[in-house]
Amino acid sequence: MVFSSIVFLVYFLPIFLLVYYISAPKFKNIVLLLASIFFYSWGAPKFIFVILGTTLLDFYLVKWMATSPTRLYRRLLLTISVSVNLGLLFYFKYSGFFIENVDLVLTHLFHAHALGWTKLVLPLGISFYTFETITYVVDVYRGEHKPLDNFWNYQLYIILFPKLIAGPIIRYHELADQITDRSANENTENRLMGFYRFIIGLSKKVLIANEMGLLADSVFKTNYADLSSYAAWIGILAYTFQIYFDFSGYSDMAIGLAKMIGFKFPENFENPYISQSITEFWRRWHMSLGRWMKNYLYIPLGGNRVDSKLRLYFNLWLVFLISGLWHGASWNFVIWGAYHGTFLALERAFLLKAFSKIGKLFRTVITFFIVVVGWVFFRVEKFHDAVHYIKRMFAFDSKAYNLNPDPAFYPIFIVAAFFAFFTFFKWTQKFQDAVFAGEYTNLRHSVATLLSLILFILAVGNIAGSGFNPFIYFRF
Repeated sequence: MVFSSIVFLVYFLPIFLLVYYISAPKFKNIVLLLASIFFYSWGAPKFIFVILGTTLLDFYLVKWMATSPTRLYRRLLLTISVSVNLGLLFYFKYSGFFIENVDLVLTHLFHAHALGWTKLVLPLGISFYTFETITYVVDVYRGEHKPLDNFWNYQLYIILFPKLIAGPIIRYHELADQITDRSANENTENRLMGFYRFIIGLSKKVLIANEMGLLADSVFKTNYADLSSYAAWIGILAYTFQIYFDFSGYSDMAIGLAKMIGFKFPENFENPYISQSITEFWRRWHMSLGRWMKNYLYIPLGGNRVDSKLRLYFNLWLVFLISGLWHGASWNFVIWGAYHGTFLALERAFLLKAFSKIGKLFRTVITFFIVVVGWVFFRVEKFHDAVHYIKRMFAFDSKAYNLNPDPAFYPIFIVAAFFAFFTFFKWTQKFQDAVFAGEYTNLRHSVATLLSLILFILAVGNIAGSGFNPFIYFRF
Protein backbone atom coordinates (compact mmCIF):
# COMPACT_ATOMS: atom_id res chain seq x y z
CA MET A 1 0.00 0.00 0.00
CA VAL A 2 1.36 3.43 -0.92
CA PHE A 3 0.06 6.86 0.03
CA SER A 4 -0.92 7.69 -3.54
CA SER A 5 -3.24 4.69 -3.96
CA ILE A 6 -7.04 4.69 -3.91
CA VAL A 7 -7.03 2.04 -1.18
CA PHE A 8 -4.99 4.27 1.11
CA LEU A 9 -6.67 7.59 0.32
CA VAL A 10 -10.30 6.47 0.26
CA TYR A 11 -10.34 3.59 2.74
CA PHE A 12 -7.32 3.17 5.00
CA LEU A 13 -6.57 6.80 5.90
CA PRO A 14 -10.12 7.99 6.73
CA ILE A 15 -10.85 4.88 8.81
CA PHE A 16 -7.52 5.10 10.63
CA LEU A 17 -7.93 8.81 11.42
CA LEU A 18 -11.48 8.32 12.65
CA VAL A 19 -10.51 5.48 14.98
CA TYR A 20 -7.36 7.28 16.13
CA TYR A 21 -9.10 10.56 16.93
CA ILE A 22 -11.95 8.98 18.91
CA SER A 23 -9.63 6.68 20.87
CA ALA A 24 -8.66 7.53 24.42
CA PRO A 25 -5.05 8.77 24.81
CA LYS A 26 -3.90 5.50 26.42
CA PHE A 27 -5.10 3.53 23.36
CA LYS A 28 -3.71 5.79 20.60
CA ASN A 29 -0.34 4.01 20.37
CA ILE A 30 -2.11 0.65 20.17
CA VAL A 31 -4.30 1.91 17.32
CA LEU A 32 -1.23 3.34 15.58
CA LEU A 33 0.79 0.16 16.00
CA LEU A 34 -2.02 -2.09 14.70
CA ALA A 35 -2.61 0.27 11.77
CA SER A 36 1.13 0.22 10.95
CA ILE A 37 1.26 -3.58 11.04
CA PHE A 38 -1.80 -3.75 8.78
CA PHE A 39 -0.32 -1.12 6.45
CA TYR A 40 2.90 -3.09 6.00
CA SER A 41 1.14 -6.46 5.82
CA TRP A 42 -1.09 -5.24 3.00
CA GLY A 43 1.84 -5.14 0.59
CA ALA A 44 4.16 -7.70 2.19
CA PRO A 45 2.28 -10.12 4.47
CA LYS A 46 5.14 -12.62 4.63
CA PHE A 47 7.79 -10.05 5.48
CA ILE A 48 5.92 -8.58 8.42
CA PHE A 49 7.30 -11.47 10.47
CA VAL A 50 10.84 -10.52 9.42
CA ILE A 51 10.48 -6.97 10.68
CA LEU A 52 8.65 -8.03 13.87
CA GLY A 53 11.24 -10.72 14.58
CA THR A 54 14.29 -8.51 14.02
CA THR A 55 12.90 -5.72 16.20
CA LEU A 56 12.26 -8.22 19.00
CA LEU A 57 15.82 -9.52 18.73
CA ASP A 58 17.29 -6.02 18.60
CA PHE A 59 15.30 -4.87 21.60
CA TYR A 60 16.72 -7.57 23.86
CA LEU A 61 20.24 -7.45 22.43
CA VAL A 62 20.39 -3.72 23.15
CA LYS A 63 18.93 -4.22 26.62
CA TRP A 64 21.57 -6.84 27.44
CA MET A 65 24.27 -4.66 25.88
CA ALA A 66 23.36 -1.67 28.07
CA THR A 67 23.58 -3.73 31.28
CA SER A 68 26.73 -5.62 30.34
CA PRO A 69 29.59 -5.11 32.81
CA THR A 70 32.39 -5.41 30.25
CA ARG A 71 33.19 -3.39 27.16
CA LEU A 72 34.15 -6.53 25.25
CA TYR A 73 30.72 -8.07 25.81
CA ARG A 74 28.99 -4.81 24.80
CA ARG A 75 30.99 -4.78 21.58
CA LEU A 76 30.06 -8.40 20.93
CA LEU A 77 26.33 -7.68 21.31
CA LEU A 78 26.67 -4.55 19.17
CA THR A 79 28.37 -6.60 16.48
CA ILE A 80 25.69 -9.30 16.60
CA SER A 81 22.87 -6.76 16.29
CA VAL A 82 24.46 -4.80 13.45
CA SER A 83 25.48 -8.02 11.68
CA VAL A 84 21.96 -9.45 11.83
CA ASN A 85 20.44 -6.28 10.40
CA LEU A 86 23.05 -5.76 7.72
CA GLY A 87 23.01 -9.50 7.01
CA LEU A 88 19.29 -9.43 6.25
CA LEU A 89 19.76 -6.35 4.10
CA PHE A 90 22.60 -8.03 2.21
CA TYR A 91 20.68 -11.28 1.78
CA PHE A 92 17.52 -9.74 0.37
CA LYS A 93 18.98 -6.77 -1.50
CA TYR A 94 22.55 -7.61 -2.51
CA SER A 95 23.01 -11.39 -2.58
CA GLY A 96 21.76 -11.67 -6.16
CA PHE A 97 24.06 -8.85 -7.25
CA PHE A 98 27.01 -10.48 -5.47
CA ILE A 99 26.38 -13.92 -7.00
CA GLU A 100 25.87 -12.37 -10.43
CA ASN A 101 29.33 -10.78 -10.29
CA VAL A 102 30.93 -13.94 -8.90
CA ASP A 103 29.36 -15.83 -11.82
CA LEU A 104 30.90 -13.37 -14.28
CA VAL A 105 34.36 -14.03 -12.82
CA LEU A 106 33.84 -17.81 -12.75
CA THR A 107 32.54 -18.08 -16.30
CA HIS A 108 34.78 -15.55 -18.03
CA LEU A 109 38.09 -15.94 -16.20
CA PHE A 110 38.00 -19.54 -15.04
CA HIS A 111 35.46 -20.99 -17.51
CA ALA A 112 33.70 -22.63 -14.58
CA HIS A 113 30.00 -23.24 -14.07
CA ALA A 114 27.91 -20.36 -12.77
CA LEU A 115 26.64 -20.66 -9.21
CA GLY A 116 23.18 -19.36 -10.03
CA TRP A 117 20.80 -17.72 -7.57
CA THR A 118 17.09 -17.47 -7.08
CA LYS A 119 15.86 -13.90 -7.46
CA LEU A 120 14.48 -12.75 -4.13
CA VAL A 121 11.55 -10.45 -3.45
CA LEU A 122 12.78 -7.35 -1.62
CA PRO A 123 10.95 -6.60 1.67
CA LEU A 124 9.31 -3.18 1.51
CA GLY A 125 11.37 -0.39 3.05
CA ILE A 126 14.13 -2.70 4.28
CA SER A 127 16.87 -0.14 3.61
CA PHE A 128 15.07 2.49 5.66
CA TYR A 129 14.12 0.48 8.72
CA THR A 130 17.50 -1.31 8.76
CA PHE A 131 19.24 2.05 9.09
CA GLU A 132 16.86 3.03 11.90
CA THR A 133 17.53 -0.15 13.87
CA ILE A 134 21.26 0.51 13.52
CA THR A 135 20.86 4.07 14.82
CA TYR A 136 19.11 2.77 17.92
CA VAL A 137 21.73 0.09 18.63
CA VAL A 138 24.73 2.34 17.98
CA ASP A 139 23.31 5.33 19.87
CA VAL A 140 22.70 3.20 22.98
CA TYR A 141 26.21 1.78 22.68
CA ARG A 142 27.61 5.32 22.44
CA GLY A 143 25.60 6.36 25.49
CA GLU A 144 23.53 8.92 23.59
CA HIS A 145 20.31 7.58 25.11
CA LYS A 146 19.19 4.82 27.42
CA PRO A 147 17.68 1.57 26.12
CA LEU A 148 13.93 1.36 26.07
CA ASP A 149 11.99 -0.40 28.79
CA ASN A 150 8.90 -0.90 26.64
CA PHE A 151 9.25 -3.21 23.64
CA TRP A 152 6.08 -1.89 22.00
CA ASN A 153 7.44 1.65 21.98
CA TYR A 154 10.48 0.39 20.08
CA GLN A 155 8.25 -1.59 17.75
CA LEU A 156 6.20 1.51 17.05
CA TYR A 157 9.34 3.56 16.37
CA ILE A 158 10.46 1.08 13.70
CA ILE A 159 7.12 0.27 12.08
CA LEU A 160 5.39 3.69 12.31
CA PHE A 161 3.59 3.67 8.96
CA PRO A 162 4.04 7.31 7.83
CA LYS A 163 7.82 6.76 7.58
CA LEU A 164 8.02 2.97 7.22
CA ILE A 165 8.29 2.50 3.46
CA ALA A 166 10.52 5.37 2.39
CA GLY A 167 11.54 7.44 5.38
CA PRO A 168 12.55 9.99 6.43
CA ILE A 169 15.24 8.04 8.31
CA ILE A 170 14.74 9.18 11.91
CA ARG A 171 17.02 8.54 14.88
CA TYR A 172 15.24 7.22 17.94
CA HIS A 173 15.99 10.20 20.20
CA GLU A 174 14.18 12.43 17.68
CA LEU A 175 10.94 10.51 18.28
CA ALA A 176 11.34 9.08 21.78
CA ASP A 177 9.38 11.73 23.68
CA GLN A 178 6.74 11.91 20.97
CA ILE A 179 6.06 8.19 21.18
CA THR A 180 5.39 8.35 24.90
CA ASP A 181 3.49 11.66 24.90
CA ARG A 182 2.52 13.92 22.00
CA SER A 183 -0.68 15.35 23.47
CA ALA A 184 0.69 18.90 23.25
CA ASN A 185 0.86 18.58 19.45
CA GLU A 186 -2.51 16.92 18.95
CA ASN A 187 -4.63 19.94 18.14
CA THR A 188 -6.78 21.26 15.31
CA GLU A 189 -4.07 23.60 14.02
CA ASN A 190 -1.55 20.78 13.55
CA ARG A 191 -4.17 18.50 12.01
CA LEU A 192 -5.08 21.14 9.43
CA MET A 193 -1.43 22.05 8.70
CA GLY A 194 -0.62 18.36 8.40
CA PHE A 195 -3.52 17.89 5.99
CA TYR A 196 -2.31 20.78 3.81
CA ARG A 197 1.22 19.35 3.77
CA PHE A 198 -0.09 15.90 2.86
CA ILE A 199 -2.09 17.33 -0.05
CA ILE A 200 0.93 19.28 -1.30
CA GLY A 201 2.93 16.05 -1.33
CA LEU A 202 0.14 14.09 -2.98
CA SER A 203 -0.19 16.73 -5.69
CA LYS A 204 3.56 16.79 -6.31
CA LYS A 205 3.62 13.03 -6.71
CA VAL A 206 0.40 12.46 -8.69
CA LEU A 207 -0.07 15.63 -10.72
CA ILE A 208 3.59 16.35 -11.53
CA ALA A 209 5.84 13.32 -10.98
CA ASN A 210 3.51 10.84 -12.71
CA GLU A 211 3.22 13.04 -15.81
CA MET A 212 7.01 13.45 -15.95
CA GLY A 213 7.43 9.70 -15.47
CA LEU A 214 5.23 8.84 -18.44
CA LEU A 215 7.46 10.79 -20.80
CA ALA A 216 10.71 9.67 -19.14
CA ASP A 217 9.71 6.00 -19.41
CA SER A 218 8.83 6.34 -23.10
CA VAL A 219 12.23 7.88 -23.83
CA PHE A 220 14.29 5.43 -21.78
CA LYS A 221 12.47 2.42 -23.28
CA THR A 222 13.45 3.35 -26.82
CA ASN A 223 16.63 2.41 -28.67
CA TYR A 224 19.11 5.09 -27.62
CA ALA A 225 20.68 5.09 -31.06
CA ASP A 226 17.42 6.53 -32.40
CA LEU A 227 17.31 9.41 -29.92
CA SER A 228 17.94 12.97 -31.00
CA SER A 229 19.79 15.16 -28.52
CA TYR A 230 16.54 17.03 -27.89
CA ALA A 231 14.69 13.83 -27.01
CA ALA A 232 17.56 12.67 -24.79
CA TRP A 233 17.58 15.97 -22.88
CA ILE A 234 13.80 16.10 -22.51
CA GLY A 235 13.84 12.49 -21.27
CA ILE A 236 16.45 13.03 -18.57
CA LEU A 237 14.99 16.40 -17.52
CA ALA A 238 11.59 14.75 -17.18
CA TYR A 239 13.20 12.08 -15.00
CA THR A 240 15.05 14.77 -13.02
CA PHE A 241 11.74 16.37 -12.12
CA GLN A 242 9.99 13.02 -11.67
CA ILE A 243 12.40 11.69 -9.05
CA TYR A 244 12.38 14.97 -7.12
CA PHE A 245 8.62 15.47 -7.03
CA ASP A 246 8.05 11.74 -6.48
CA PHE A 247 10.34 11.37 -3.47
CA SER A 248 9.91 14.83 -1.97
CA GLY A 249 6.17 14.44 -2.46
CA TYR A 250 6.26 11.21 -0.46
CA SER A 251 8.29 12.95 2.24
CA ASP A 252 5.73 15.78 2.36
CA MET A 253 2.94 13.22 2.74
CA ALA A 254 4.85 11.45 5.52
CA ILE A 255 5.53 14.71 7.37
CA GLY A 256 1.91 15.79 6.91
CA LEU A 257 0.49 12.49 8.12
CA ALA A 258 2.77 12.56 11.14
CA LYS A 259 1.68 16.09 11.99
CA MET A 260 -1.98 15.07 11.77
CA ILE A 261 -1.40 12.57 14.61
CA GLY A 262 0.89 14.70 16.77
CA PHE A 263 4.37 13.76 15.51
CA LYS A 264 7.00 16.13 14.19
CA PHE A 265 9.26 14.57 11.55
CA PRO A 266 12.46 16.25 10.34
CA GLU A 267 12.48 17.73 6.85
CA ASN A 268 13.88 15.51 4.12
CA PHE A 269 14.14 17.91 1.15
CA GLU A 270 14.89 21.61 0.95
CA ASN A 271 14.63 22.71 -2.68
CA PRO A 272 17.78 20.84 -3.81
CA TYR A 273 17.77 22.05 -7.42
CA ILE A 274 18.57 25.63 -6.37
CA SER A 275 21.87 24.41 -4.89
CA GLN A 276 25.02 26.27 -5.88
CA SER A 277 27.34 23.28 -5.41
CA ILE A 278 27.13 19.51 -5.09
CA THR A 279 28.05 19.93 -1.42
CA GLU A 280 24.98 22.12 -0.95
CA PHE A 281 22.86 19.73 -3.04
CA TRP A 282 23.55 16.95 -0.54
CA ARG A 283 22.58 19.23 2.33
CA ARG A 284 19.21 19.66 0.64
CA TRP A 285 18.54 16.27 -1.01
CA HIS A 286 17.36 13.29 1.10
CA MET A 287 18.61 15.11 4.16
CA SER A 288 17.86 12.28 6.57
CA LEU A 289 20.09 9.89 4.59
CA GLY A 290 22.83 12.52 4.50
CA ARG A 291 22.65 12.89 8.29
CA TRP A 292 22.80 9.11 8.72
CA MET A 293 25.83 8.80 6.44
CA LYS A 294 27.57 11.63 8.29
CA ASN A 295 26.94 10.26 11.80
CA TYR A 296 27.45 6.55 11.15
CA LEU A 297 29.99 6.47 8.31
CA TYR A 298 31.80 9.74 7.71
CA ILE A 299 32.51 10.68 11.34
CA PRO A 300 33.63 7.13 12.33
CA LEU A 301 36.02 7.26 9.36
CA GLY A 302 37.56 10.37 10.88
CA GLY A 303 35.30 13.09 9.50
CA ASN A 304 37.08 16.41 9.05
CA ARG A 305 39.64 15.51 11.72
CA VAL A 306 41.90 13.39 9.50
CA ASP A 307 45.46 14.63 9.05
CA SER A 308 45.73 14.06 5.33
CA LYS A 309 43.66 15.94 2.76
CA LEU A 310 43.86 12.91 0.50
CA ARG A 311 42.34 10.81 3.28
CA LEU A 312 39.59 13.41 3.70
CA TYR A 313 38.79 13.35 -0.03
CA PHE A 314 38.87 9.55 -0.10
CA ASN A 315 36.50 9.32 2.88
CA LEU A 316 34.03 11.67 1.18
CA TRP A 317 34.23 9.65 -1.99
CA LEU A 318 33.86 6.32 -0.15
CA VAL A 319 30.81 7.49 1.84
CA PHE A 320 29.00 8.49 -1.33
CA LEU A 321 30.02 5.34 -3.13
CA ILE A 322 28.36 3.42 -0.28
CA SER A 323 25.39 5.79 -0.49
CA GLY A 324 25.03 4.86 -4.15
CA LEU A 325 25.11 1.15 -3.31
CA TRP A 326 22.47 1.75 -0.62
CA HIS A 327 20.09 2.92 -3.34
CA GLY A 328 20.27 -0.33 -5.26
CA ALA A 329 22.19 -3.49 -6.12
CA SER A 330 23.65 -2.32 -9.42
CA TRP A 331 27.01 -1.05 -10.60
CA ASN A 332 25.29 2.02 -12.01
CA PHE A 333 24.15 3.02 -8.51
CA VAL A 334 27.75 2.56 -7.32
CA ILE A 335 28.98 4.69 -10.22
CA TRP A 336 26.34 7.34 -9.44
CA GLY A 337 27.53 7.47 -5.83
CA ALA A 338 31.18 7.63 -6.88
CA TYR A 339 30.31 10.36 -9.41
CA HIS A 340 28.84 12.57 -6.68
CA GLY A 341 31.64 11.65 -4.29
CA THR A 342 34.20 12.77 -6.88
CA PHE A 343 32.58 16.18 -7.26
CA LEU A 344 32.35 16.57 -3.47
CA ALA A 345 36.08 15.85 -3.16
CA LEU A 346 36.88 18.22 -6.03
CA GLU A 347 34.81 20.95 -4.40
CA ARG A 348 36.73 20.52 -1.14
CA ALA A 349 39.99 20.63 -3.09
CA PHE A 350 39.39 23.68 -5.33
CA LEU A 351 35.99 23.89 -7.04
CA LEU A 352 34.23 25.79 -4.24
CA LYS A 353 36.87 28.51 -4.49
CA ALA A 354 36.41 28.61 -8.25
CA PHE A 355 32.62 28.75 -7.86
CA SER A 356 32.91 31.71 -5.48
CA LYS A 357 34.25 33.80 -8.36
CA ILE A 358 31.12 33.40 -10.50
CA GLY A 359 27.56 34.53 -9.90
CA LYS A 360 24.79 32.66 -8.08
CA LEU A 361 22.89 31.94 -11.30
CA PHE A 362 25.91 30.34 -13.00
CA ARG A 363 26.72 28.28 -9.90
CA THR A 364 23.14 26.99 -9.80
CA VAL A 365 23.09 26.17 -13.53
CA ILE A 366 26.43 24.32 -13.36
CA THR A 367 25.35 22.34 -10.29
CA PHE A 368 22.01 21.44 -11.85
CA PHE A 369 23.81 20.31 -15.02
CA ILE A 370 26.12 18.02 -12.99
CA VAL A 371 23.11 16.56 -11.13
CA VAL A 372 21.15 15.95 -14.35
CA VAL A 373 24.02 14.07 -15.99
CA GLY A 374 24.39 12.00 -12.82
CA TRP A 375 20.72 10.98 -12.95
CA VAL A 376 21.45 9.11 -16.19
CA PHE A 377 23.51 6.58 -14.22
CA PHE A 378 20.74 6.38 -11.62
CA ARG A 379 18.02 5.75 -14.20
CA VAL A 380 19.73 3.48 -16.75
CA GLU A 381 20.44 -0.06 -15.59
CA LYS A 382 23.67 -0.81 -17.50
CA PHE A 383 26.81 1.29 -17.57
CA HIS A 384 27.44 1.10 -21.33
CA ASP A 385 23.81 2.09 -21.96
CA ALA A 386 24.21 5.09 -19.65
CA VAL A 387 27.36 6.17 -21.50
CA HIS A 388 25.53 5.75 -24.82
CA TYR A 389 22.63 7.85 -23.55
CA ILE A 390 24.98 10.64 -22.43
CA LYS A 391 26.64 10.59 -25.84
CA ARG A 392 23.24 11.12 -27.44
CA MET A 393 22.67 14.10 -25.11
CA PHE A 394 25.76 15.79 -26.50
CA ALA A 395 25.59 14.61 -30.10
CA PHE A 396 23.52 17.67 -31.08
CA ASP A 397 22.32 16.10 -34.31
CA SER A 398 18.91 16.15 -35.96
CA LYS A 399 17.93 12.51 -35.69
CA ALA A 400 14.19 12.05 -35.94
CA TYR A 401 12.45 10.71 -32.88
CA ASN A 402 8.79 11.33 -32.27
CA LEU A 403 8.31 11.97 -28.56
CA ASN A 404 4.51 11.92 -28.72
CA PRO A 405 4.08 13.37 -25.24
CA ASP A 406 0.71 13.68 -23.58
CA PRO A 407 -0.83 17.11 -24.36
CA ALA A 408 -0.44 18.02 -20.68
CA PHE A 409 3.28 17.24 -20.62
CA TYR A 410 4.77 20.58 -21.64
CA PRO A 411 2.51 22.72 -19.41
CA ILE A 412 3.24 20.44 -16.44
CA PHE A 413 6.94 20.42 -17.37
CA ILE A 414 6.91 24.22 -17.03
CA VAL A 415 5.06 23.92 -13.70
CA ALA A 416 7.64 21.36 -12.52
CA ALA A 417 10.55 23.63 -13.47
CA PHE A 418 8.84 26.61 -11.83
CA PHE A 419 8.38 24.86 -8.48
CA ALA A 420 11.76 23.08 -8.62
CA PHE A 421 13.47 26.49 -8.69
CA PHE A 422 10.76 28.40 -6.85
CA THR A 423 12.87 29.41 -3.84
CA PHE A 424 15.81 30.69 -5.88
CA PHE A 425 14.94 34.21 -4.71
CA LYS A 426 14.69 35.34 -1.08
CA TRP A 427 11.11 36.58 -1.42
CA THR A 428 9.93 33.25 -2.85
CA GLN A 429 11.70 31.43 0.00
CA LYS A 430 9.79 33.62 2.46
CA PHE A 431 6.55 32.79 0.68
CA GLN A 432 7.22 29.04 0.98
CA ASP A 433 8.14 29.42 4.65
CA ALA A 434 4.85 31.23 5.24
CA VAL A 435 2.92 28.39 3.54
CA PHE A 436 4.65 25.61 5.50
CA ALA A 437 5.30 27.23 8.86
CA GLY A 438 3.51 30.59 9.00
CA GLU A 439 0.62 31.52 11.24
CA TYR A 440 -2.78 30.91 9.67
CA THR A 441 -5.78 33.14 10.22
CA ASN A 442 -9.30 31.76 9.75
CA LEU A 443 -9.35 33.25 6.25
CA ARG A 444 -6.05 31.57 5.33
CA HIS A 445 -7.33 28.28 6.70
CA SER A 446 -10.50 28.61 4.62
CA VAL A 447 -8.53 29.28 1.43
CA ALA A 448 -6.00 26.52 2.16
CA THR A 449 -8.77 24.00 2.93
CA LEU A 450 -10.62 24.82 -0.29
CA LEU A 451 -7.46 24.56 -2.41
CA SER A 452 -6.50 21.32 -0.67
CA LEU A 453 -9.89 19.76 -1.37
CA ILE A 454 -9.66 20.77 -5.05
CA LEU A 455 -6.17 19.29 -5.35
CA PHE A 456 -7.29 16.14 -3.52
CA ILE A 457 -10.18 15.63 -5.99
CA LEU A 458 -7.85 16.22 -8.96
CA ALA A 459 -5.28 13.78 -7.58
CA VAL A 460 -7.81 11.04 -6.82
CA GLY A 461 -9.37 11.52 -10.26
CA ASN A 462 -5.94 11.26 -11.86
CA ILE A 463 -5.14 8.07 -9.96
CA ALA A 464 -8.51 6.50 -10.76
CA GLY A 465 -8.29 7.40 -14.45
CA SER A 466 -4.70 6.33 -15.03
CA GLY A 467 -2.95 3.01 -14.64
CA PHE A 468 0.40 4.77 -14.27
CA ASN A 469 1.23 5.47 -10.62
CA PRO A 470 4.79 4.35 -9.85
CA PHE A 471 6.78 5.23 -6.76
CA ILE A 472 10.52 5.30 -7.49
CA TYR A 473 11.86 4.92 -3.92
CA PHE A 474 9.35 2.16 -3.10
CA ARG A 475 11.93 -0.42 -4.22
CA PHE A 476 14.74 0.92 -2.04
